[in-house]
Amino acid sequence: MPEVLAVKDLVTKFYTDTETVHAVNGVSFHVDEAETLGVVGESGCGKSVSMHSLLRLIPIPPGRIESGQAIFQGRDLLRMSPGEIRQVRGAQIGMVFQDPMTSLNPVITIEKQVAEPLLIHRGMTNAEARTRVVELLTHVGIPCPEKRLADYPHQFSGGMRQRVMIAMALACSPSLLIADEPTTALDVTIQAQFVELVKKLRDDFQMSIIWITHDLGVIAGIAQRVAVMYAGFIVEHATVKELYANPQHPYTRGLLGSLPRLDETRSVRLVNIKGLPPDMCQPPVGCPFVPRCPYAFDHCKAENPPLASVNNGHTSACWWDIDLGKPRG
Repeated sequence: MPEVLAVKDLVTKFYTDTETVHAVNGVSFHVDEAETLGVVGESGCGKSVSMHSLLRLIPIPPGRIESGQAIFQGRDLLRMSPGEIRQVRGAQIGMVFQDPMTSLNPVITIEKQVAEPLLIHRGMTNAEARTRVVELLTHVGIPCPEKRLADYPHQFSGGMRQRVMIAMALACSPSLLIADEPTTALDVTIQAQFVELVKKLRDDFQMSIIWITHDLGVIAGIAQRVAVMYAGFIVEHATVKELYANPQHPYTRGLLGSLPRLDETRSVRLVNIKGLPPDMCQPPVGCPFVPRCPYAFDHCKAENPPLASVNNGHTSACWWDIDLGKPRG
């Protein structure tokens, strides 16, 4: 499958009066056509900052994209002018943010908000945009959309607001959709409905998706590949089936061990990852997971491991071979 987006060595930092926050530390990944890539990790690991950097949405200052490439349809997003990247955002790359109540304008009607990208990027008339808005709201499952056009965000439930956000993101039929923890504020039943909706839209529009989350359970139901992030690094990358069946990084094993499983007896205890995430103002000399890792040895403290191939298409950034119980050769 052809690549829609290829990111290489992305580095983003935030500068304060006294400290430098090393938010993203050389992240590389790609997304293929009509594929969903899951990006997982705990809060503060750099997931959202990575994606906001691609669309140049981080505040500058204090943020700064130090280096890297993000090749989208043959052009580097990080080298575009402000005018050029504005033409990409909303038109070719759509984004669904985490909290629709803060992402939607509370004093503008739903019709105007969904129609905005159509008026800006497609040059539609108000009548054409209105017809398209009704189609979009119908597509994302808003009941009686013609009667809801004049409503405001507070008149919708959380799940309905998130569907409106999807309608806005899909308005111009983008080739890539970035979903930043879109199910976090939803209850479990609505989460499942939302995931099924996005899968249907992906297939209908032949769209690529980057799905950012801390919930590995959601990723299992929607993604084909997974990138696991920790402390601004990608520490493991594999297909969903391979990652869940054969996790090779201690952090990934800890994440999976904290999930209850239907195929285990009640006597199996959930695993917790001891300790706290690292201070992102202090870049590690060695592996950032060392203070929390049960397998750490001297080499881990001295040198940060690169992503290395474990088997076909599966990479892990770890000096220790968990399966063999010895350092990797």
